[in-house]
Amino acid sequence: QVQLVESGGGLVQAGGSLRLSCAASGGTFSNYAMGWFRQAPGKEREFVGAISRRGASTNYAEAVKDRFTISRDNVKNMVYLQMNSLKPEDTAVYYCAADLYGSTGSASHRYDYWGQGIQVTVSS
Repeated sequence: QVQLVESGGGLVQAGGSLRLSCAASGGTFSNYAMGWFRQAPGKEREFVGAISRRGASTNYAEAVKDRFTISRDNVKNMVYLQMNSLKPEDTAVYYCAADLYGSTGSASHRYDYWGQGIQVTVSS
């Protein structure tokens, strides 16, 4: 069983930056691809980005490409989401997720474990 805990959320002004962290425990962290998703009020959960097991490849949604960066530390069992040039439309609850099969795909059903989510609010 893999447990995921997000941290680093909060309130930031438009144009600002924020870094989310996700701490993983249980299982072998380097066996999992890791993804980030978000869900805004009244909207469906959407893919933000993902990183492969060793961090060699990443995949991003068009809406965040060139603004967000995912990285991981397989020694510390951590995955990060660096968010720059934030916009009010980035306001959402952000979730990290683990894919046991190593996919960096965008389909949420492929991910096996989820964190509880953390709020990010971007003010205009």
